[in-house]
Amino acid sequence: MPTDQSLIRETASSVIAKLNKGEVTPLDLLDVLEARIAAVDGQVNALPTLCFDRARDHARALMKKPVGERGLLAGLPVPIKDLTEVAGVRTTYGSPIYDTYVPEKSDIMVETLEARGGVVYAKSNTPEFGAGGNTFNEVFGATRNPWDLSRSAAGSSGGAAAALASGTAWLAQGSDMGGSLRNPASFCGIVGLRPSPGRVAHTPAFKVDPNLPMEGPMARNVEDVALLLDAMSGHHPTDAFSLPAPAASFLSAARSGRKPKRVAYSPDLGFMPVDPEVAAVTRKAAERFAELGVTVEEAHPDLREAHECFRILRAYHFAITKADLLREKRDLLKPEVIWNIEYGLALSVSDLQRAEAQRVELTRRATDFFAQYDLLLAPATIVPPFPVEERYVAECAGTVFDNYVEWLGIAYAITLVACPALSLPCGFTQSGLPVGLQVVAAPQQEADLLAGAKALEDVLGVRDSTPIDPRG
Repeated sequence: MPTDQSLIRETASSVIAKLNKGEVTPLDLLDVLEARIAAVDGQVNALPTLCFDRARDHARALMKKPVGERGLLAGLPVPIKDLTEVAGVRTTYGSPIYDTYVPEKSDIMVETLEARGGVVYAKSNTPEFGAGGNTFNEVFGATRNPWDLSRSAAGSSGGAAAALASGTAWLAQGSDMGGSLRNPASFCGIVGLRPSPGRVAHTPAFKVDPNLPMEGPMARNVEDVALLLDAMSGHHPTDAFSLPAPAASFLSAARSGRKPKRVAYSPDLGFMPVDPEVAAVTRKAAERFAELGVTVEEAHPDLREAHECFRILRAYHFAITKADLLREKRDLLKPEVIWNIEYGLALSVSDLQRAEAQRVELTRRATDFFAQYDLLLAPATIVPPFPVEERYVAECAGTVFDNYVEWLGIAYAITLVACPALSLPCGFTQSGLPVGLQVVAAPQQEADLLAGAKALEDVLGVRDSTPIDPRG
């Protein structure tokens, strides 16, 4: 077993290269991760459920194949968010209702990753049912931000982001409805990408067509995110709306050197309050595109109906997926989830008609916008990491929010218009906390998104800021 923990600090791409050369084995990597988790995760609480026995069984089976036939990930370990089922592994959804639940079958997204050489070794922490932008629950407690253990890792993919930042993962899977990949990526100084609808196949549960929630990749840099997106993407017959994989890989797009010609920056997307320091850091980062000869202008599509539209469609999603839980297990649900379900059950057909019409119009405006600009840049989240004890952001820059999700509007506005978006580490506050720049492309244009993000990442020079040892 390698005792040198320097592997933790290598990129996923470089570790996979070592796997393919036979310099390390999947079993070696699991040993390294197990030691790192024992050393740091007690402080962070990113990976509360471990399944190393299962992982080693999978690794041994994979190692029976020739090195070049082990899939794109070649045996690289990957944690799965605790909202996604993994066969034989405790899956709680962050809820006491599912405290002892062990699924017999994996989600098809997990099956896809494992078929492409991923080895699942842990479940990453999440708020109850992914509800809210702070990762805490009654089963495992709170996940803390490695950059400052008194701060939140955001959510709902906070466990995945904190694992990447603290070196207990090279790649991680997450999911995103209202910013659940982008917000924790911003808070933890890593990259999180919400793909276009259909890009990543998943097991249909309550609805067949993709709507708001999406599975996506997280990593410490753009190339590694592109690599994991390649491993996650592609059509699956069980998911009727899944898209075929592109002819050229997303990793090749990230490495292409292509640059956008014209990008837009908006400090607030025209309707959100933003912490002044976050606005200043993201503006400075966006303007550095000019060093590459890219035209940078201040502009944004008209997204003013985003709050009402998302509030209704999100509540509808909660109603159709969790109404039975409200009736049968109300005493075990957190107040925010109860509010969301009850709001959804009270909706009328007229409410849904209005929200869907708003979404059509918002999408039309965004489409028109991307006919003029290659990328849209904005803060990934409106505040720096906040104290972990706060359930959510109640106020920003003098604006008091109406509910526990409204502070996420700068991310969920992009969800509504079906655009791929990622959070790119772009700088730090004066107190040394990470800030993420949201980079957005037109629907299904992940290749352009990744190429542009990589070009800016090269200029910004913060790519190697993680992993870190947790900081008090």
